[in-house]
Amino acid sequence: MPQRHDSTVPADEESAGQSVAATENRKSVTDTVRPSLVIGALGVVFGDIGTSPIYTLRTVFDPSDPHPVPVDPGNVYGVVSLVFWSVLIIVTVTYVLLAMRADNDGEGGIMALITLVRRWAAGGRRLAAILAALGIFGAALFFGDSMITPAISVLSAVEGLEVVEPPLAKAVVPITALIIVLLFLFQHRGTASVGRLFGPVMVAWFLAIGACGIGGIRQHPAILKALSPGYALGFLAGHFAIAFFALAAIVLAVTGAEALYADLGHFGRRSITRAWLFLVLPACVLSYFGQAALVLGTRGHVASPFFLMVPGWGRLPMVALATAATVIASQAVITGAYSVASQAAQIGYLPRLRIAHTSESTPGQIYVPWVNWLLLASVLTLIFAFRSSTALAFAFGMAVTCTITITTLLLGYLAHAKWRLPLWLVVAVWTPLLAVDLLFVAANLTKLVRGAWLPLLIGLAAFMVMTTWQRGREVVAGKRERLEGPLREFVDELWRDGSRLVTIDRTAVFLNRGKETVPLALRANVEHNGVRHRQIVIASVETEPVPRVSAEDRVRIDHLGYRDDGIVHVTVRGGYMETPDVPAALAGLDPEETEGELDLDHASYFLSEIELRAAAEPVMSRWRTRLFIAIGYLSADVADYFRLPRQRTVILGERIEV
Repeated sequence: MPQRHDSTVPADEESAGQSVAATENRKSVTDTVRPSLVIGALGVVFGDIGTSPIYTLRTVFDPSDPHPVPVDPGNVYGVVSLVFWSVLIIVTVTYVLLAMRADNDGEGGIMALITLVRRWAAGGRRLAAILAALGIFGAALFFGDSMITPAISVLSAVEGLEVVEPPLAKAVVPITALIIVLLFLFQHRGTASVGRLFGPVMVAWFLAIGACGIGGIRQHPAILKALSPGYALGFLAGHFAIAFFALAAIVLAVTGAEALYADLGHFGRRSITRAWLFLVLPACVLSYFGQAALVLGTRGHVASPFFLMVPGWGRLPMVALATAATVIASQAVITGAYSVASQAAQIGYLPRLRIAHTSESTPGQIYVPWVNWLLLASVLTLIFAFRSSTALAFAFGMAVTCTITITTLLLGYLAHAKWRLPLWLVVAVWTPLLAVDLLFVAANLTKLVRGAWLPLLIGLAAFMVMTTWQRGREVVAGKRERLEGPLREFVDELWRDGSRLVTIDRTAVFLNRGKETVPLALRANVEHNGVRHRQIVIASVETEPVPRVSAEDRVRIDHLGYRDDGIVHVTVRGGYMETPDVPAALAGLDPEETEGELDLDHASYFLSEIELRAAAEPVMSRWRTRLFIAIGYLSADVADYFRLPRQRTVILGERIEV
């Protein structure tokens, strides 16, 4: 007869998912400044923002714009001064000095920021939900950014052919489409094989654009006076009607700033900061000022000041280098989309997607097929619909400004709630930062009819998908809980009247959502088949609000109130950047705690599959119910997701109406 035992082993309920020692060790590693980390950051982090000089000033002075900026000395000085100070305030202050200090156990990015907001929301669940929803919308906008960045970046580079050989203008779109197709076709092979080349290529890129910028400045050295904020403020105050509309294009100079924060865990704050301050920022500033000097000297050069700044003999090599740099920029944002989708699935805002790990040594290098093909179709559609980087520029700016504003707002909240800064100081610092961000948002709203609607539409669609899935999961969980019934009562019944069942001398692992309810497959096995296994493991997988969980905190065992009855509940814990491996976690269990060594080589794994159907009176609106059911078909195979052996996995189903 099994003995009653009310303790949980180990008593570890208050663990945050990573030990303090593991967390400190991880931070010390990522905060170590090594040349390899700095060069790696140059290849991955700065591809997007580092290629912005190709198209920013050209878009500002685009004569086809409904609100063109006249090319005269006052405007040129004002524009380049605004570019410089926008980069300094948004990238250096908001992201480098502030955002990268808001890390979640060493990891950054919008999903990490959402986790921090949830954890530190002192105003209750309602405030936490509002702030989290705002963050989810920011993550949704990132998907729009992931579609637009490859299109505008590669287009802008290939358009350099028009400068080298004007008759090649008709070949720009087909060449761009071919490069994009090849880029996405090779995604499944991962970035590890070519990642070593990214850093040196970007080092060459930044040195080249900086050198060309110096050449341009030498033609008109007085342009350096625009480093003074007086020119930016004077342009805004004295020519507000022109400057306001110019902001919609000036914001292109800060596209890619979110990558600095998103890749924090890969390279560390210090490596990213040093790469930005000592190479990327100076090179970009020199390029912008060199182009501005060229525009002042020859006003006919506004059509493509970046490539016209390059000496004639070097233009074709620069087109090739620019194409390589923009492909790298596209690669970075594509892999970022994979990460955001994976992390969103981990915390319940997307269904489980099929994920392939492309590197044995780097868990963060993943490939998500469904996201890959969706992005490819979307990018090609944008290329053939807009056909030029200038036409895409205003769509690009809208996504960037909204994401930056959301990040700034959430950082302000964390500064008060987590960092304990006085409210007056938070207001004093964040008010001007938000004012700058909102000014850019307002300027981009004037470009709605010229493409700014696109990222908003994509963001709203992605936001609706994520929130619908999250809400639908809550509805299904409630109905499923009633079908399953309390787990401890079920175990009590087995303990009191287990002799009526036929016991199979095998090990069975039942995957379940938690330890409060009975796995449907286990209930069906007992009630309909009248059998039970000698060893029953009820396994639940929990995704903790941390990137990774240390080995000592990965597994918790609960005997559900009894010893020696052959039934244990095991909680397998993982971070939101990890892919759960249930068999591997169970293999590390102590036989004394599982009442004997688990025969995992011959164990059967049971899954409870839910078939969704629309109810006559659905809880959500009918269209959202249909959307939720449709999204469910995107779910990855559960056995593959949890790394279960296919030949020993049994699936039992149940129908639930939502």
